[in-house]
Amino acid sequence: MTDVLLLAFIFLIAGIIAVPIAAHLKLGSVLGYLIAGILISPLLTFLHVDVISIQHFAEFGVVMMLFLIGLELDPKLLWSMRGQLFGLGGGQVILSAGAVMIIAMILGQPLKIALAIGLVLALSSTAIVLQTLNEKGLIKSDGGQASFSVLLFQDIAVIPMLALIPLLAMPELIDLTPNLVGDHADKGTEHATSMSLIDGLKGWQTALVTISAIAAIIIVGNFLTGPFFRYISLANLPELFTATALMMVIGIALLMSLVGLSPALGTFLAGVVLANSEYRHELESDIAPFKGLLLGLFFMTVGASINFALLSENFASILALTIGLMTLKAIILLILGWGFKLKGADKWLLALGLSQAGEFGFVLLSFTVQNAVIPAPIADQLLLVVALSMLLTPLLFILYDRIILPRYNTPQNKTPDKIEKHNNIIIAGHGRVGGVVNRMLKGAGFDTTVIDFSSKQLKLISKFGFHAYFGDATRPDLLHSAGINQAKLFVIAIDDKEQITQLTKYAIKHYPHLHIIARAVNRNHVYELYAIGCRDIIRETYDSSIRMGRSAYEALGATPNQAERMKNTYDTLDRKRITTMAQHFDPSLPLHENETYMAKIRETSELWEKDLNDQLNKILKE
Repeated sequence: MTDVLLLAFIFLIAGIIAVPIAAHLKLGSVLGYLIAGILISPLLTFLHVDVISIQHFAEFGVVMMLFLIGLELDPKLLWSMRGQLFGLGGGQVILSAGAVMIIAMILGQPLKIALAIGLVLALSSTAIVLQTLNEKGLIKSDGGQASFSVLLFQDIAVIPMLALIPLLAMPELIDLTPNLVGDHADKGTEHATSMSLIDGLKGWQTALVTISAIAAIIIVGNFLTGPFFRYISLANLPELFTATALMMVIGIALLMSLVGLSPALGTFLAGVVLANSEYRHELESDIAPFKGLLLGLFFMTVGASINFALLSENFASILALTIGLMTLKAIILLILGWGFKLKGADKWLLALGLSQAGEFGFVLLSFTVQNAVIPAPIADQLLLVVALSMLLTPLLFILYDRIILPRYNTPQNKTPDKIEKHNNIIIAGHGRVGGVVNRMLKGAGFDTTVIDFSSKQLKLISKFGFHAYFGDATRPDLLHSAGINQAKLFVIAIDDKEQITQLTKYAIKHYPHLHIIARAVNRNHVYELYAIGCRDIIRETYDSSIRMGRSAYEALGATPNQAERMKNTYDTLDRKRITTMAQHFDPSLPLHENETYMAKIRETSELWEKDLNDQLNKILKE
């Protein structure tokens, strides 16, 4: 028991320390977990911890993740993806495996070993890629959907790979097959052979059992899940519902394993079946915490499983193989992305995101050694290539965010429009904030000059009869040509927080006659804008939030008049508090270092809450 507690404590403390630091540096949680695993690797070695066994357990996080993704997918949407699923996904697996096989043969490997290496390295990391896409909100983009299609096909492709690899066995290796690093080859296949519903069956019988298992998932998901969960809900115990959700996912994964299919594929199918279930959101909330913890554990085991002694001995060759593999797969994916009409940043997201080897490579390499296909020394080096490529993947996503994406989000080739007509009102940005302001002003008969840096947005609004000029409103020369010297009102409604602050500061300094209304993305941004002299600051979600609060008052029994007065009371007190607190906020420091501001918050919070409570209750009692 002590050993288990110590091990759990080591992994938890490593993740708790490393991940927030990585998130603060905008490196992403995946890289944080990987670094945490690397840092605790010496300690795990000293304690003789079987990292690979922990990794097999943690891989269940991938199973849970695919179940949750399935819950988000409508079956019709999945069917509409069939072209990318089989075309893009199939093309990636075949071309990557073929290309790696050819290079392995050029490097002197026999055909069978080269083919096995190609199959292993053709796969990508479902865990890292989907976790990162979800974190960054890219899973719904064209590049994200294409990446998901490829990963899903790879899960399907694992099944024939497991069937093909034993056929590649080389007799001369059978008697020389040692265990993999850490003696885990036996453990890697033990689970696959200890229990099975298809051992000894003929081909048609295996197919019948497999189809029956899939049909059972669909039937149970469609017809029995609802009544079963309603029965469970009679106990009115949240923990019982959580246990039931876990039981369902584990049961499906077990059934898929027993019939020789990928557990992740089976749970994904179950998620799709339950996508329209009334219990979908409850399932998501119950499974998500376990998924997050197991994925974090999995990423740490990847970092901890790196054999640094072997890596140092062969550093140059392993690094070259890793970079060569990622470059090769990226080129193949770029070509396929172009063929499937992915454009701009989406094509690069697909290529950079899926260029690594996958976590299933650890399992397949163990399987190839156990079946006398790949010699153990080569497999040991390939394990490092797989782990190192996964370790480098978060850096590629950083490259995508900071270099690739800005190039495609900024129209570099189009020159700014020439602004000939000057108006008293200039609006910077015509998105969801500036667009509403512009329509309100135009509706009241005011003429406006609108500047926006998105050619796509300008093309859209032109269809509705609105005119705007293309250009970067943060450029002084463009503002001058728009007539800011003579303008009376400047509405700053662009999206970027830093650009809003800098533009507001510039306008206040050079055009003191100008009334500036600035968009604030949050409360702290209000303090920054206040500190540089802006006094007409609008929080972008504030008004809609207090209107929702007013509706909540009415729903709870307040009259419309009471609800409106309560809303106005909250608004008055909140604005008064912001004005007071802004005087104590230092915009040059991050929030947690604003000691004077934080002290004032602690000093006034209780009094402010009491004042608010007294005034709102007084209105309710009238």
